[in-house]
Amino acid sequence: MPASDHERTLRPAVRPLAAADLPWLERLFTERWGGTVSVSRGVAHHTTALPGVVALLDGERAGVATYRITGRECELVTLDSVRDGAGVGTALVDAVAGAARAEGVERLWLITTNDNLRALRFYQRYGFDLVAVHRDAVARSRALKPSIPEIGHDGIPIRHELELELPLPPTSAAAG
Repeated sequence: MPASDHERTLRPAVRPLAAADLPWLERLFTERWGGTVSVSRGVAHHTTALPGVVALLDGERAGVATYRITGRECELVTLDSVRDGAGVGTALVDAVAGAARAEGVERLWLITTNDNLRALRFYQRYGFDLVAVHRDAVARSRALKPSIPEIGHDGIPIRHELELELPLPPTSAAAG
C-alpha cells in the first residue's frame, strides 16, 4: 500500500503533552513561529507552559495543540501539524474540544491572522464560525512579539486578528 493510502486509513493517536515533548515543542515553535511565545488579543502566551495534546502517527510526533481554559471558554492557542493530509489537525482539535467539554467549557475559540487562508479554510470546514475581525490588532501584538513579520502567507500583509469560535454544547453524559 502506498504511504499516502496508508496515512489516509490511519487515524492519529492523541495523548496529553508530556515533559519529554518540550524540547521537540521548542524546536517546532521556534522553527515555525520564531519562538515559544504566541500572542492573541493582547496576551502573550508562553506556549510551552500551556496544557496541550500531541498527535502521533506510527509512533512519531505528527502535531501538537496547546490551549488555555478560562471560566467557560477555551482558547486554542496553537495548532501545528507536521503531517499534512493525515487528519492530524482534526484529531488535535477533537482532543482539545473533548478536554474543554470535560471541564464544562461552552465555547472553543481561537485567533488567526488575515493572511492565514489555509487555517481559515481548515477551521471553517471543521465547524468554527468567524465571529470578529480585530482590525490592526497585529500591530499591537508586535509590541509583545517583535518577530511577527509584516508580510505573511502568499505575500499578504499581516494586519488583523480574526476570531473564530465553536460552541461546545454539553454532551448527554456531561449534561446528565
